[in-house]
Amino acid sequence: MSTAADSTFKPLSRAEISYLVAHDFPDGSVVNLGIGMPTQVADFLPKDREILLHSENGILGMGRAAIGDEIDLDLINASRTPVTLLDGASITEHTVSFAMMRGGHLDYSVLGGFQVAANGDLANWITSGPDAIAAIGGAMDLAIGARNVIVMMEHVAKDQSSKLMQQCTYPLTGAGVVDQVYTDLAIIDVTPQGFEVRALIEGLSMEALQQKTGAPLKPSAKLSVIRRDAQGHPTYG
Repeated sequence: MSTAADSTFKPLSRAEISYLVAHDFPDGSVVNLGIGMPTQVADFLPKDREILLHSENGILGMGRAAIGDEIDLDLINASRTPVTLLDGASITEHTVSFAMMRGGHLDYSVLGGFQVAANGDLANWITSGPDAIAAIGGAMDLAIGARNVIVMMEHVAKDQSSKLMQQCTYPLTGAGVVDQVYTDLAIIDVTPQGFEVRALIEGLSMEALQQKTGAPLKPSAKLSVIRRDAQGHPTYG
């Protein structure tokens, strides 16, 4: 049963989800940011950690989004957004970039998602949208090649159907590949026993979260609450 507090919760914005993901990478991580929401993660990396960002279109050492005079339309990320480079960055052609992806050189791959199943199956591609690329692109390579796969997405679709399901109904990008899911309502780990909630937003109960989820949820033994700090940044733990 949901509680009265469930009516007062404020879902995370895409920027806030990106902030949480950015601050969960260990120092020294090599991270690919996929098309869409994941590219925002570059704007929130903590300054006291060295995180090496990879973009599948051939950048290693990618920085935040470019602004003002920094914008160079020949220097873009996988979402076609102008970006900056860190000192020492390198630019390669696609075969070398994909060799990095396929060769197990990425600690983390951060992808968007349409559906994630309780066993870690991922569906995240579409070719029929007005701004969609004409093929699946590098999503399969990223889902299989990285040591850890993080999916960022809203918890429910526009029609209020859950994106976290017992079994995906869309074509799969990868089978059993997802390790963690960051949504606007919670952070969820994919375990051999299914979905385990690591953290959920303040004011939302496990019961209410379960009602928005298409597969059973289990709370972590160290379940945390996501709160906004004095600067308005989301934190937990």
